[in-house]
Amino acid sequence: MQSTDLGNKESGKIWHRKPSPATRDGRTSIHQLFVERLLCAKDASKCWGRRRNKTHFRFSGVLWSLHIGVIIVNIIHNTSDYHPKVLRFLNVAFDGTGDCLIAGDHQGNIYVFDLYGNRFNLVQRTAQACTALAFNLRRKSEFLVALADYSIKCFDTVTKELVSWMRGHESSVFSISVHASGKYAITTSSDTAQLWDLDTFQRKRKLNIRQSVGIQKVFFLPLSNTILSCFKDNSIFAWECDTLFCKYQLPAPPESSSILYKVFAVTRDGRILAAGGKSNHLHLWCLEARQLFRIIQMSTKVRAIRHLEFLPDSFDAGSNQVLGVLSQDGIMRFINIQTCKLLFEIGSLDEGISSSVISPHGRYIASIMENGSLNIYSVQALTQEINKPPLPLVKVIEDLPKNKLSSSDLKMKVTSGRVQQPAKSRGNKIQTRILKQDLTGDFESKKNELPDGLNKKRLQILLKGYGEYPTKYRMFIWRSLLQLPENHTAFSSLIDKGTHVTFLNLQKKYPIKSRKLLRVLQRTLSALAHWSVIFSDTPYLPLLAFPFVKLFQNNQLICFEVIATLIINWCQHWFEYFPNPPINILSMIENVLAFHDKELLQHFIDHDITSQLYAWPLLETVFSEVLTREEWLKLFDNIFSNHPSFLLMTVVAYNMCSRVPLLNCNLKDDFEFFFHHRNNLDINVVIRQVYHLMETTPTDIHPNSMLHVFVALTKGQYPVFNQYPKFIVDYQTQERERIRNDELDYLRERQTVEDMQAEVDQQRVEDEAWYQKQELLRKAEETRREMLLQEEEKIIQQRQRLAAVKRELKVKEMHLQDAARRRFLKLQQDQQEMELRRLDDEIGRKVYMRDREIAATARDLEMRQLELESQKRLYEKNLTENQAAVAKEMRADADAYRRKVDLEEHMFHKLIEAGETQSQKTQKMIKENLAKAEQACLNTDWQIQSLHKQKCDDLQRNKCYQEVAKLLRENRRKEIEILNAMVEQEAKKWKEAEGKEFCLRSAKKASALSDASRKWFLKQEINAAVEHAENPCHKEEPRFQNEQEDSSCLPRTSHLNDSSEMHPSTQISLNRRAVEWDTTEQNLIQKVRNLRQRLTAQARHRCQTPHLLAA
Repeated sequence: MQSTDLGNKESGKIWHRKPSPATRDGRTSIHQLFVERLLCAKDASKCWGRRRNKTHFRFSGVLWSLHIGVIIVNIIHNTSDYHPKVLRFLNVAFDGTGDCLIAGDHQGNIYVFDLYGNRFNLVQRTAQACTALAFNLRRKSEFLVALADYSIKCFDTVTKELVSWMRGHESSVFSISVHASGKYAITTSSDTAQLWDLDTFQRKRKLNIRQSVGIQKVFFLPLSNTILSCFKDNSIFAWECDTLFCKYQLPAPPESSSILYKVFAVTRDGRILAAGGKSNHLHLWCLEARQLFRIIQMSTKVRAIRHLEFLPDSFDAGSNQVLGVLSQDGIMRFINIQTCKLLFEIGSLDEGISSSVISPHGRYIASIMENGSLNIYSVQALTQEINKPPLPLVKVIEDLPKNKLSSSDLKMKVTSGRVQQPAKSRGNKIQTRILKQDLTGDFESKKNELPDGLNKKRLQILLKGYGEYPTKYRMFIWRSLLQLPENHTAFSSLIDKGTHVTFLNLQKKYPIKSRKLLRVLQRTLSALAHWSVIFSDTPYLPLLAFPFVKLFQNNQLICFEVIATLIINWCQHWFEYFPNPPINILSMIENVLAFHDKELLQHFIDHDITSQLYAWPLLETVFSEVLTREEWLKLFDNIFSNHPSFLLMTVVAYNMCSRVPLLNCNLKDDFEFFFHHRNNLDINVVIRQVYHLMETTPTDIHPNSMLHVFVALTKGQYPVFNQYPKFIVDYQTQERERIRNDELDYLRERQTVEDMQAEVDQQRVEDEAWYQKQELLRKAEETRREMLLQEEEKIIQQRQRLAAVKRELKVKEMHLQDAARRRFLKLQQDQQEMELRRLDDEIGRKVYMRDREIAATARDLEMRQLELESQKRLYEKNLTENQAAVAKEMRADADAYRRKVDLEEHMFHKLIEAGETQSQKTQKMIKENLAKAEQACLNTDWQIQSLHKQKCDDLQRNKCYQEVAKLLRENRRKEIEILNAMVEQEAKKWKEAEGKEFCLRSAKKASALSDASRKWFLKQEINAAVEHAENPCHKEEPRFQNEQEDSSCLPRTSHLNDSSEMHPSTQISLNRRAVEWDTTEQNLIQKVRNLRQRLTAQARHRCQTPHLLAA
C-alpha cells in the first residue's frame, strides 16, 4: 500500500509507483511469473533448467500471494506549519466516468484526484467545511458543494472560478442528488428539500414538512425521472420529477421487523431499494411491485447500519447483486443479496471507515477513514481474492524430503458463505514444491506450437492448474490461441462498405448508453453482414457479439476476427436449420444431458421444457447474461484453449451444476428467468464439470465426433462462409428487399401527400397572413388619416396663433417706432434750445454743431429709408409665402372634386397664376406693398367663390371663365396703362432726386471750405495774440497787412457762409419734395386699388347671377 501526503502542495502525483491489484510489496503472483517465463524465449530450454537428466524449476518464495494489495493508495493531508496537524477529509464523490473523484476537508480545501492520469489538483478553497459534494453534473468540469453556512456553490475544476451561488436552506445540507441527465439537483437538509435547475441555478420547487416529521433523504432514482423521498416516520413516497405528481407510496414494513430507516441505496436499474437503520436487519423493497420482498439479517457484530451502497457490475445490466453495508464498527461488509452470503469486507476495528463511495463503473471504492485519511480500494483485487481458483491438483513426481506435507496442513474454513484463507502450518514455514516434467520428445509436437513462441499444451497445463490466464496477458494469449491473421486490408474493405441497412436502427432495439460502444457494435455487425449474407438475418448476432465488442472496443480488427473465428469453429452447424435454432446442436446437448443426468432431463420433459429454453439462450448469448465479467473471461480462457465441443459441454455442465434450483422450478417463466439472469453458481465448479464431461462422455454421443477441429482464419482474405441453406436466405433476402421497396414506395407516396398537405397548409397560412396584413394596413391607413386630420387642425390653429402673434409684434413695433420718433424729436428740440441759450458766447461751436446735426439727420434719414425698404421686402416675402400656401391648400381641396375637369382647371389656374406672377413681379419692381396685400385678399375671395362655383354645371362654368378672362384682360390693360404712368412719374422723380443730390454735394463742399477758412482765421488770431504778448511795443504794420489780407478774403468767406446758410433750407425743400412724392404714390396706389375692387365686384356679380338662376 502506498501512502501520499498532500501537505501544502496544490498539485502532484497521487502515487509514484503504479500500483497493481495483483501485487503487494514487490511480490509477483504465480500468474505473471509463469507467463513471463513462457514468453521470455521460444526455446523451452531457456526457461527449463536441466539437472540429472530431469527437467525442473524452482520458485523460492510464496506460491500464491494471499495478501493482495486491495488498497491502491492511502491519501492523508498534514499541514507543514510550526504546529503540524491533520486535515480530516469529510466528503468524497466520483464523477460520471468513475476515474476521477473530488474530496473536501474540514477547512474547505477541495481536491480533484484523477486516478487515470495519476494527478491531484487543489481546485478551490472555500474557507469553511463542506457538508456534501456532487461531481456528476451535465458539464463535466463543474461540481456542487454544500457548505457549513447552509449555502450551495457551483465551481469549475478547470477555471477554478465560482459558477453560481445558491441559497435557500436554513440548516445544514447533508445530501445532494443529481438527475441522470445532469439538468436537475435535489439538496436535502433536516427540515426541507429543494429542487434546483442546474441550467439557470434557480430553485424550481421546495418540499416543506411539519416540524415533527423530519426528512431522512430525498434523491433521484437512477436512469429514471422519479424522485424518492424518505421521512423519519418510515414513510416513502415516489414523485414524478416534471409535474411533482405523487406516483405511489410504499406500505409500512411488518411489525415483526420494524426499524427506523436511516440509510438507503438503490440499484442502477432502479428496481430494488435497500433500507437500514439502528438494527442488524436490512429491508429490500421491490419498487416495481411496491412491496417488501426480503429481510436480511446481518451478523450479531452489526448493531447499526451507517451507510449502504450497491456495487455496480459491467455485466449485470444494472441489477446489482452485491451490497456494501457499513456498520457502526467501521467495517464495510459486502454481501450478495440473492444468496445472502458475505463476500468480502474492508476496514477494521483499528482503521474504521467513516463513509464510502463506489465509482459508477465499480472499479474503485473511496473510503474516508475515521482518522481523516482517504483510502482508495481496488474492487478487482477484492473480487480476485474471492473468485480465486482452487489449489491446483498437481501430480508429484519427486518431492524434496524436507518439504513433504500431510493432508492436515492445509485447511479451509467457510463461515457465513465467506471463503477463508488457507490456514498455515504451526511452524509457519514456507513450503516449496518441485514440479517434474517428462522428457519425452513428443511433448512439444508441432501441432501444439502457436505463434509468438507459445505452446498450446503448456498453456492448457497452466490453465488447468490456475483456472484462468493472467489478466495482463489474456488478450495476447487469446490472439495466439485463435491464430488471428490480422487482415487489415480485407477488414478495411468490409468497413468501407459502410453500415449495413439491417443495423441502421440498432440503437432502437439495443439502447446502449455508451455511444462509442454502440458505434463499434454497429460497425462490427455490419462487417459480419458484408462478409456473409446470413449474418444480416441472424437475430441473435448482436447478443453473440456484444461481450467481445465490449472487450475489444479499442481494436475493432481483433474484435471482428475473434467473432469470425468463434462462428467458424465454435458455432459449427448452427445455421443448417436457419432461421430456426440449430436443432442438431441442441440434440447433441440433449443426448449428453440424457447420458449424464437423466433425472434433470426427465424434469425438463415433464414441464415441457425443451433444449431451446435450457440450452439455446446460453449459446446465443455465449453465457454473457448469466456470468459476471471475470467469470465469463475465465470460462472463455478454457473454451478457446480446447476443442470446439467444449462450448456445448459447458451448456450441459451449467445445467447439471444448477440441477438443485432447476428441479425446484415448476413454471416455464421460472425456467426462462433462470437462463436469462445470473445465478448463484461457482464457475470453477462448472469448468471442472466440463472437463469431467469431456473425458467421460462416450464417443458415439460425444460432440467431438461431429464437430471439426479448430481451423484458423486464412491470411490475406477471409474464408467464404456458406454453411447455411442458401435458398432460404436468398428467399428471405428477396422478400425483405421486396418489403423494403414496398415500404420505400409507401414512404415516398406518403411523403408526397405530406408535402402537398404542407403546401396547402402553407398556402392557407400565407392567405390568412395576407388578409390579416391587408386588414392591418387598412386600419393603419385609417389611423394615419385620422392623425393627418388632427395634425392639419393643429397646424391651422398654430398658424392662427402665429398670425395673431405677428400682428401683436407689428403693433408693438409701430408703437416702438413712434415712441422712438417722439424721443428723437424731443431730443432735437432740447438740443436746439440749448444751442439758442448758448448762441451768444459759442457762435463758432454752434455752427459746427449745427453741421454735425445736419449730417446725422441725413444719415438717420438714409437708415430710415433702408429700414423701410427692408420692412417692405420682408412683408412682400411673407405675403408671397402665405399666398403660395393658400394656393397649395386650395389645389389640394379642389383635386378630389375636379377630377373630370382637370385639364380645364389646370389651364385656368395657369392663366390665373400667370397673371398673378406678372402682377407680383410688377409689384416687386415698384414696391407696391399695399396693392399686393389687396391682391392676396382678392385671391382669397376668389378661392371662396370658386368653392361655390364647383356645384355649377359645365356650361355655366365655361361662360363664367370666359367673362372672367375678358375682365382680366381688360384689368391687365388698365394696369399696364397705370403702370406706364407710374414708370414715367418714377423716372421724373429719379431725375429730381439726382438734381437735389448734386445740390447737396455742392453745399457740403461749401461748408467744408467755410470750416477751413474759420480754422485759418482763428489760428492767425491766436498767433497774433501770442506775438503781442511777447512784444507789446512792436509796430502794428504787419497786423494791419494781415487785416487787409483778411478783409480781402471776406467776400469769399461770406460766400461760403451764405452757402452754408442755404444748406438747411435746401434740406427742408428736399424733405418736402419726398413727402409730396410719397403722397402722390399713395394716391396712385389707392386709385389702382379702387379700380380692382370695382372690377372684382362686377365679375362676382356676373358669376352669382347664373348660379341663382340655376338654384
